[in-house]
Amino acid sequence: MYTASDLKKGLKIEVDGAPWIITEFDFSKPGKGQAIYNCKLKSMLTGTTMTRSYRSNDKFEKPFLEQAIIRFSYENAGEYIFMNDDYEEVIVEADVLGDKKLFLADDMAVEALFFNEKVIELEFPNLIERKVDNCDVGAKGNTAAGKVMKPAQIEGGYDLQVPLFVNAGDIIRVDTRTGEYADRVRS
Repeated sequence: MYTASDLKKGLKIEVDGAPWIITEFDFSKPGKGQAIYNCKLKSMLTGTTMTRSYRSNDKFEKPFLEQAIIRFSYENAGEYIFMNDDYEEVIVEADVLGDKKLFLADDMAVEALFFNEKVIELEFPNLIERKVDNCDVGAKGNTAAGKVMKPAQIEGGYDLQVPLFVNAGDIIRVDTRTGEYADRVRS
């Protein structure tokens, strides 16, 4: 159990039976009365935000969160099936994955955050290697403006911008945090 004096940015607390993370925190002590802890909270389930003020005698529950490494198996009608270390299926809804579902590959390991035995968040490796399925041909001599990019699509269907020297069939690294090109893999 937490008290108001434990509150800080990044702390995860349970409010009304759901996990929330403190995204902004401010402490103020008026001339008279108790200290006030102003917090901006973000729901770990829905992504909504709210602002709450707490007094120094308020108490908070720790949310029961578990982390585990799970491996992608297959997709079935909008549900993504992963396997845990015990070879049990873990179902992840498409809305938890968002656009990152385009980065998935067979047997890819990701870190899952569970709340009440349900996956609420997935953390992908920072960099993944993917083959470029198709891209435009870069025009030679069109580099006067500096870093010139062209559109490309990697396996899985994700579209991004790559430098002119990248061709279809090349293996590139993609930053999963930003969805941008990182570099080309030398073979």
